[in-house]
Amino acid sequence: MPHSAFEHLRSHPVPALRLEFQEYRHRATGARHLHLAADDPHNAFMVAFLTVPQDSSGVAHILEHTALCGSRRYPVRDPFFMMIRRSLNTFMNAFTSSDWTAYPFASQNKKDFNNLLDVYLDAAFFPLLDERDFAQEGHRLEFAQANDPHSELLFKGVVFNEMKGAMSSPVQRLGQELQHRLFPTITYHYNSGGDPEAIPYLTHEQLKAFHARHYHPSNAIFLTYGDIPAAEHQQRFEAQALNRFQALSLDLAIPDERRHSAPLADLTHYPLDDAEDLSDQTHVVLGWLLGPITDPLATLRAHLLSDVLLDNSSSPLRNALETSELGAAPSPLCGFDTATREATFVCGLEGSNPEHAEAVEALVLQVLQQVAADGVPQEAVDAALHQLELSEREITGDGFPYGLHLLMEALTPAIHGADPLPALDSNPLLEQLRVESRDPAFIPRLVRQLLLDNPHRVRLTMAPDAEMSVKQAATERERLAAIRAALTETDQVRLVKQAHILAERQQRQDDPELLPKVGLEDVPPDLKIAEGVARPVGALPATWYAQGTNGMVYLQAVLDLPALEPEELDLLPLLCACLPEVGSAGRDYRATQARQAAVTGGISARANVRGGVDNVHRVKGVLVLAGKALARNQAALSELLWETLTRSRFDELPRLRELVAQMRAQREEAVTDHGHMLALAAASAGLSPTAALNHRWDGLQGLRDLKALDDTLDDPTALAAFAARLERLRDRLQHAPRQLLAVSEAERQDDIAAALATHWREGATGAIEPFVLAMPEASPARQGFSVNTQVNFCAKAYPTVAPNHPDAPTLHVLGDFLRNGYLHRAIREQGGAYGGGAGYHPDSGAFRFYSYRDPRLADTLADFDRALDWLRTHDHPARTLEEAILGVVAAIDKPGSPAGEAISAFFGILFDRTPEQRRAYRQRVPAVTLDDLKRVATSYLQPEQARCAVLSNARTLAEQRDFTIVAV
Repeated sequence: MPHSAFEHLRSHPVPALRLEFQEYRHRATGARHLHLAADDPHNAFMVAFLTVPQDSSGVAHILEHTALCGSRRYPVRDPFFMMIRRSLNTFMNAFTSSDWTAYPFASQNKKDFNNLLDVYLDAAFFPLLDERDFAQEGHRLEFAQANDPHSELLFKGVVFNEMKGAMSSPVQRLGQELQHRLFPTITYHYNSGGDPEAIPYLTHEQLKAFHARHYHPSNAIFLTYGDIPAAEHQQRFEAQALNRFQALSLDLAIPDERRHSAPLADLTHYPLDDAEDLSDQTHVVLGWLLGPITDPLATLRAHLLSDVLLDNSSSPLRNALETSELGAAPSPLCGFDTATREATFVCGLEGSNPEHAEAVEALVLQVLQQVAADGVPQEAVDAALHQLELSEREITGDGFPYGLHLLMEALTPAIHGADPLPALDSNPLLEQLRVESRDPAFIPRLVRQLLLDNPHRVRLTMAPDAEMSVKQAATERERLAAIRAALTETDQVRLVKQAHILAERQQRQDDPELLPKVGLEDVPPDLKIAEGVARPVGALPATWYAQGTNGMVYLQAVLDLPALEPEELDLLPLLCACLPEVGSAGRDYRATQARQAAVTGGISARANVRGGVDNVHRVKGVLVLAGKALARNQAALSELLWETLTRSRFDELPRLRELVAQMRAQREEAVTDHGHMLALAAASAGLSPTAALNHRWDGLQGLRDLKALDDTLDDPTALAAFAARLERLRDRLQHAPRQLLAVSEAERQDDIAAALATHWREGATGAIEPFVLAMPEASPARQGFSVNTQVNFCAKAYPTVAPNHPDAPTLHVLGDFLRNGYLHRAIREQGGAYGGGAGYHPDSGAFRFYSYRDPRLADTLADFDRALDWLRTHDHPARTLEEAILGVVAAIDKPGSPAGEAISAFFGILFDRTPEQRRAYRQRVPAVTLDDLKRVATSYLQPEQARCAVLSNARTLAEQRDFTIVAV
């Protein structure tokens, strides 16, 4: 029974997801409550609001930040980040989408869940929205030296800098520019995150008015998942928030976009700093506006069409884009998108040139016309349907809680007033789609209806501009100069005073006991680790995990890496990237891709190298070939894995050329999104063999090497030599000792074993020389990497100890302690960076500081050092240590998906992270003392041992005198 304040609208079982969908409405306000009742103690919550900004000032985004800076019941300056420290949460965050804002969290502990629920409800409905928090999180004017009116005048603010970083990404800029043109009249026309040029125009009063209008229960959807009954949630909703409101008549619904009468074409630009050659750097995309996502069957049809056209290299449109000489790779925007009330479809190329725009459009339309005329093989449609079924069936949860994933699926239609049930229980629609798709005219009809006969199409060309960043910076300086010229002496005094008031607020130590908390007494006594059983397949070792995988099967072949020559070591990640993408067993790559799509959920290959638990310089490495499938296809998956390993083809040279170009494009466009990880890899590279390998494979050194390789492969001789090297390395690795990993439901294991025995029976064919890594060469103490960005990413690393050393848990706690107590305030709140912190990295035996989307550089590096001074020279309450310990334990205990937990347990044992070792490590964490923190900081974090790396633009790096500058 629901709480008396709510009426029950309906309940519906969803057998495929093992849950019941329940829908309720709050009687007084009309607020909706969607509850997914499941036998799962990993409960999740989200409250979401339809938010429809009418400009690019970032009002919805800045409100999301500011709402979490204190509320009526919890009048502390930073309850969100303070609760991270006082919680066992498995996820806490807030999201701003193009038309909604949501506040989600998840926890396995009921007391913790209810604590977080109280804080989130108060933050959403009763935030303080203090003007000082608006200045910190949104934007403000401040002098470079806050107390000196004669110093440079600057724009500051967390969101202001975050969006500078976001718009440094060409792909994010391209998506925003395309959406701007596809939606000329409604909310999606604007940048909901905020355009850095428009953000400074937003006022505090406008922010408060936006909250009053949008954050009302009449505009709210509450979503919950797990084993806490809906009535219990509703009791807290009512008591903590809803009983203070009455229904409000709102007219926020987003109308249909006005349709273009004819296709449009436009040209825009993005900054590519100091580029000497602007050729082959242009994006050309075509975007269509389709229909409302409120029609679930129409949406599923469009999704199916997109998959038929673009899902893999055998798909007609993707194949045309991949093989075209008009660009380097398909655009990352390719595909079907339901992030807006009316869905969009996008395709195109990156690595092109402006003069190719018409030819790219003609290529796309030619493929669509061919599909409309000739159709596609029925097997391609069936494969796309199979992929839709598989995505519905799989239980995820590695990195993002499964319950929240389901809530996000329900939110998309629900926020626009549509029925969310089909998004969760799609089997009836899939069955109808199977029937419809047997008609040979089905796909041709959709192509004509949704694309060829749809005039609401935009062709957008986004070309690089080597001077654009300079012009933008000059425009900002001119704007600030004009503001400064208009400042009176009174204005200057006011700005100095405002900076002083904000600094005082940031330094203020609020009473954390105003917030609820869990303590060490609430920590579970043991760490849950999946248990496997060893049972060979023929002579081949195999480990079996029985997990609740909802009809999915996960298979992995694990090969010990032998000793590799330097050239082979550099080639290994390229081999892993190519193996699942080339032809196999006599098939060409398109036929192999079609086969994978028809019977698997994907095949991947990776090399995994880790340092030892007792000595990080002693390494072990494996090659892993992995795949997943529905249980009915497990035999086909086993066969495909075998064929990929033993019968992959490297004679399709144009395919290899395409793959390397695509890898380069993907790695280059990811730099500004993962800049802190790249900086950390560079800073750590000289500290251990695995850290050096990470920089060499996945870091900026790897990107430079990949670019150098890509530049050579237009030479047919060089391409043929590259293919031959890949084949030789593949052949060599086949002789390495191997074993199998299988994860499924217990009742399926016998059938899986029988299928595996068809191919996977033989064990090691001979002894191999063990895999080793040499000690890395000494790296410069301070390196600066020049990349295309308006903000900075900073890192500093120190060598420490291996995971089994008694000081390792203390170093682990030290990272959270420094972040909680000093770095968050200094780097994010005062410095304006989007994020920053510190942590112990066990695989490399390093302790590392970092910042993300940071307007500062030298000052942030100095803050890393000042954090250690703060640790040594200040008194620290006992609760601050407990908060750091809670954070570490929560991270260790964080659950994954059923399959992910089994795979993690297997590889833990493989690399000597046995259940006993992991549990012993966890048990040492609560015993850490403040004296231990100070001792390890003094012992290991010595200035002469530190290595720094920063990513920034060339102009900023030119101002750094003591950095070795490296071009990327």
